[in-house]
Amino acid sequence: MKLSNEYAWIIPLCPLVASCCTGSLAFFFPEVIVGLRRLCALFNTFALATAMLVSLALFREQLVNHSIQQYLWVWIPKSDFCVKFGFFVDPLTLIMSLLVTTVGVPVMIYSDSYMCHDRGYVRFYAYLSLFTASMSGSVFSPNLIQLYVFWELVGMCSYLLVGFWFARSSAANACQKAFITNRIGDLGLLLGILGLYWTTGSFEISELCDRFVELGEVGFVNPIFANIIALLLLLGPVAKSAQFPLHIWLPDAMEGPTPISALIHAATMVAAGIFLIARIFNLISMLFPAMCIISWVGGVTAFLGATLALAQRDLKKGLAYSTMSQLGYMVSALGIGAYRPALFHLVTHAYSKALLFLGAGSVIHSIEKVVGYSPDKSQNMFSMGGLRRYMPITGTTFLPGTLSLCGIPPLACFWSKDEIITESWLHSPFLGLVASSTAGLTAFYMFRIHLLTFEGDFRTSNMYWTDFNNSPLFSHSISFWGKDELESSINQISRNTTSVQYGVIKAKSLLSAHLKDSKGFPQAYCERSLLKPKESGFTMTLPLVALAIPTTIVGLLGIDFAEKTTGFNLLPGWWILPYNFSEVNKYFELLAKILVNSSSSLGLSLLGIIISFNIYGQINIPDDKTDFTGSGRINTDFVSSFGHFVQSWSLNRGYIDYYYDISSVRSLASFGKSVSSFDRRIIDGFVNTTGASNLFAGEGIRYGENGRVSHYLFVLTLGIILVILLIPPFP
Repeated sequence: MKLSNEYAWIIPLCPLVASCCTGSLAFFFPEVIVGLRRLCALFNTFALATAMLVSLALFREQLVNHSIQQYLWVWIPKSDFCVKFGFFVDPLTLIMSLLVTTVGVPVMIYSDSYMCHDRGYVRFYAYLSLFTASMSGSVFSPNLIQLYVFWELVGMCSYLLVGFWFARSSAANACQKAFITNRIGDLGLLLGILGLYWTTGSFEISELCDRFVELGEVGFVNPIFANIIALLLLLGPVAKSAQFPLHIWLPDAMEGPTPISALIHAATMVAAGIFLIARIFNLISMLFPAMCIISWVGGVTAFLGATLALAQRDLKKGLAYSTMSQLGYMVSALGIGAYRPALFHLVTHAYSKALLFLGAGSVIHSIEKVVGYSPDKSQNMFSMGGLRRYMPITGTTFLPGTLSLCGIPPLACFWSKDEIITESWLHSPFLGLVASSTAGLTAFYMFRIHLLTFEGDFRTSNMYWTDFNNSPLFSHSISFWGKDELESSINQISRNTTSVQYGVIKAKSLLSAHLKDSKGFPQAYCERSLLKPKESGFTMTLPLVALAIPTTIVGLLGIDFAEKTTGFNLLPGWWILPYNFSEVNKYFELLAKILVNSSSSLGLSLLGIIISFNIYGQINIPDDKTDFTGSGRINTDFVSSFGHFVQSWSLNRGYIDYYYDISSVRSLASFGKSVSSFDRRIIDGFVNTTGASNLFAGEGIRYGENGRVSHYLFVLTLGIILVILLIPPFP
């Protein structure tokens, strides 16, 4: 199918129309929509699939033509001020469009099974389509005003989706935190856009660089002011892509449904910041101080995110900090001028992280069927273990995503991450050291996540029994009724049930005590729970298999076959494989050369995996050295004071939220209380005192009134005489 670039408007329009139709039906016909909920999901998925096919067709044409086109219409026509809207098509635009749609379609298919029992099923799909439409609109925006409009729509959709389960206080607080944090960055972005217009007189992205160069040659642009504008523009990506110090919203955003985590933290919201820096890269690259700050913000974020992920217990939060770290890699690469490796890593990381988040959702969905909805257990990696034997498809597809982020060849993220590490060492030894050490830490915590989740023995049943015997699960769920008799009755029932189940387990253990598993433990021990996790359904496992394919091979497609580390021509080296035999030989020679040059970073990754396996690979059953509640240590042979510090650092989010609470939240609360006290005591006191004095004065005067005209005339005459006496005589 051949399509001209003028049909690019179909890509954002398809999900936008689907979202508007679904939302309108849900709002005006809530009773009818209940019976059409699956049809609405199919319609939204079909619309996004259509956008994906159009993206593929346009991308194929781009490989042949290498054209850059834009189609504009007048939006605000004035004699001295004109703003246009339309769409801009170039290689970067089509790569991002293809990324958004190819990740969005599996997420929508996956969401059908994940959200099928939720009352907000239709509303979820309306939000999801609006989210992808907003991101696609920002990608195709030809000017900064239109980009900012869609940028804000992305932020609004993230607010709606993170707080999708708004009845939960944690979700409501999380979406507010994300919204407020992003408002800080968006204010800086708006000021930067206005500063650019004040300097260059244009919002058009294609004109900004040329105008900036011309004005700089004549000395019109102040270098300090230009760098301030660039840093203000950077504030938007810092907040949207969760860079230090505005990263604090990211772990709390895990309160949203897991498909949203896969979409937000893979190909849409967090990728928007990287895309914006890449879109105006020609302009920023001329400002060395701004580039230096960008590179170090990315480097600090990459290392900080890796350290915060080291000891996380929540599966989704561990992956969220991993996202933060990998985004730091991309920002750092853009700061040192490695434009192509940064976008390469954006693509490879998007597929890998989408696969990991959807795999995590499959695990959580299955664990919740065993323990019920309880984030402390259903998302706690110490409550899992051994899931690979119960969920073979999820476990098998989760492993490539894990190894990809660990930097193991030939999986996707190895090639892009290795390019970034190489460029970092060439630019600065300090940045190179940060990038390499972050790679080792990434391998450690990612393999830790895999081991705790999928290897060893299933531990949820053991935790369940501990809670059942020591503290009946029912007592906490009914205590708010205040009925002591009901509570004692249910507790007695639970104790009786426990006794019966314990007797059954003991009988089974006596019959099968001679049977041992492969590790020498009784099989009855591994079968203590009557409920076991099961593999997710077809609509949840199909997207996992589909995303595992690009996670495995997209890195090979993205290798710079021409060995050009600079420049902006993304397509030839990224997406065209060699066809004749001589080119195939050159291709494999290049692969071998890359592997040899990356031996040091690969060695660090393997070292991280080995250390992780030594610490977490021996977990089998609870004993005095293992605490599966996640509140203690893993193995006393490996725990030291440094280990306790790392655990405390990770679980307390680097104490950054604590300092924000002291410096911002508490100070603002104290200031608000002071203002309230001033208003109540001073302002209200003055008004109330004035009113009381008038009341008392009026009451006093009322008693002096007798209704006699002669008395009033006497007072009037006396007043006139006093006024005359007080007036000074004329000279």
